Amino acid sequence: MKVAVWDTYVTKKDGSEMHFDILAPDTITALETIYGFGRDYLMSKKQESSTLSSKECNFCHIAQATPAIAQAINDKGYYIIEMEGCD
Repeated sequence: MKVAVWDTYVTKKDGSEMHFDILAPDTITALETIYGFGRDYLMSKKQESSTLSSKECNFCHIAQATPAIAQAINDKGYYIIEMEGCD
């Protein structure tokens, strides 16, 4: 499965930065869908007040998903790679 990687940086409630990648099927082109995935993830991290738009979330590249990531995307619709400040 080919996935689009969306590089995402948001400011957390405490003012620190959170960096994560949103991986979604490369066939999804609606930005609001991608932002929705990011907002869903932020809610799971209790950061639901963080904004998410083209200022914070940008297309980076297309990659081949590993079998585990492809399965997670099939189950949930997207996958998050936590990079920095996601605790």
